[in-house]
Formats: sequence, structure tokens, C-alpha cells
Amino acid sequence: MKSLIYVAFHKPYGTVCQFSGEKPEETLAHFNLPKDIYPVGRLDKDSEGLLILSNDGQFIDQMLNPKNEKEKIYWSQVENIPSEDSLNKLRAGGVKIENYKTAPARVQIIYPDIPARNPPIRERKTVPTSWIELAITEGKNRQVRKMTASINHPTLRLIRVKVGDFELGNLKSGEWVQIKKSDLL
Repeated sequence: MKSLIYVAFHKPYGTVCQFSGEKPEETLAHFNLPKDIYPVGRLDKDSEGLLILSNDGQFIDQMLNPKNEKEKIYWSQVENIPSEDSLNKLRAGGVKIENYKTAPARVQIIYPDIPARNPPIRERKTVPTSWIELAITEGKNRQVRKMTASINHPTLRLIRVKVGDFELGNLKSGEWVQIKKSDLL
């Protein structure tokens, strides 16, 4: 019987959530992760933060099935400073992204102490930025980016900081740690 493995990885900006590709330095293969594990969900190449990987197929299904409503928390650096009215649109749900209406999100403005990204985000001298924390239970393709764009505050930087009960914490970009299934549920 195979040993079940659960890994928490801090995915760097520019890395794709697969083990093969034309540029191995831009894939998960570059980080000496355990063999035969797979991402539990995805983060797009432009996003950073917590990625869970495992070889436990039943666990992966449990985490990804929308009916289980596993919460994921993101920190999104956005253009300008959203008003409470704008944030309430995300809180109320029903934000339309393509042909889909989102469920209500927990959202608030935050002031995290985060090191600058390399490469840096694009900045405009006349447009301030702010950070918001969004907690969602869905996982549509580029959902957080589409949600912030729908309220006219495009995402400039996106970091997933929590999946289920597990937080990114002090795990540095490119680092991973083996965890227990109970850390996530």
C-alpha cells in the first residue's frame, strides 16, 4: 500500500502548476517535490502562495468538489482603494464573471507587510494600490482576478494564504513542507 503524502508549497510568481513544460525552471519539477504527487487545485502562473499537493486521490476530490465548500483565502493587491459599496458587491454574491454568478465572499481591506515581488508589479504614479482579503469557497479559473475586475479594481498581485485549515504562514517562496491531512481539514 502506498504511503499518502500531503505537501504545502509556496508557489512563486511565474511557476506553472505542472511538473513538465518547455522551461523546467518554470514548473513544479524545479523544486524537488516528492514523486507522484499532484496539485490540489491550481494557481495561475501570475499568482503566488499556498499550493497543496498530494497523492491521495480521494482527498483531492474532497478538497476540489464545490459542494464541500472548502474555503480558500487570497490577498489581492488591487488598483485604487475599493469603497464599501464595491466590497459589498463581492460580499453579497452574484458578481457575474463570464456566464457564472459567484457565491458571496468574505472580503475586507487589509494592510499586510509583504516584500516586493520580483519582477515588481506595474505601478502608475497617479493610481494608488491597496490590498483586500477575499475568502471564497469556489475555484473557477482566475476567479479572484475576475471578481476584482468586475468592481473596477483589477488585481495587480495575488497571493493565496490559506486552504481549508492550513495557512501559508512563514513558508518562503519556493519552499515546501510535508504536512498531515488533518492540518487541512
